[in-house]
Amino acid sequence: MNFLAHIYLSGNNDLITIGNFIADSIKGKQYKDYPDGIKIGILLHREIDTFTDAHQTVRLSTKRLHKRYSHYSGVIVDILYDHFLAKNWSHYSSTPLELYVNHFYELLETNFDILPRQIQTMMPYMLSENWLLNYAKINGIQNVLNGMNRRTKNRAGMNRATEELQEFYSEFEDEFTSFFEELRSFSNEKLDELKSTYKLDMGS
Repeated sequence: MNFLAHIYLSGNNDLITIGNFIADSIKGKQYKDYPDGIKIGILLHREIDTFTDAHQTVRLSTKRLHKRYSHYSGVIVDILYDHFLAKNWSHYSSTPLELYVNHFYELLETNFDILPRQIQTMMPYMLSENWLLNYAKINGIQNVLNGMNRRTKNRAGMNRATEELQEFYSEFEDEFTSFFEELRSFSNEKLDELKSTYKLDMGS
């Protein structure tokens, strides 16, 4: 899953949210250097990724893209799924998406010093282009794919994937909706387990 889904699946704990968001920049056992809340977020992120990568519904979405995008297909599906989460946000949260993402941006700014350098470097672009809110629009997804394609020196051709998104829109949306219900249940269980392991207040 991509940024918005990981943030959403963190619950209401700020440190867990930060940990889940920065997890891809934390390798191996480096997570042990962080406070318990951030540790939980990092470990939850890894559990979510493992569950997602092995899920048959996600593989169905990925297969639709594989011939054209090869091993980049999974990355593209993560982004497309964030589009459907943002587009259908009111089904999953009573907080309007704009307010939700603004609170998250404020959280990053408040905790800027503990963020990995890679995240600190990315943040100005994320905020100025309002990635999370713009996921709800196809042109917002196009901008994300354009940027990711540039980082592959245009080898991936990921910038073209909005063509498949529009061609198979209902199929991707149905797959996301089905999968995300299972992922939410899985994540809630794992989050409770991790909080119990680290003796974190279950109400936090």
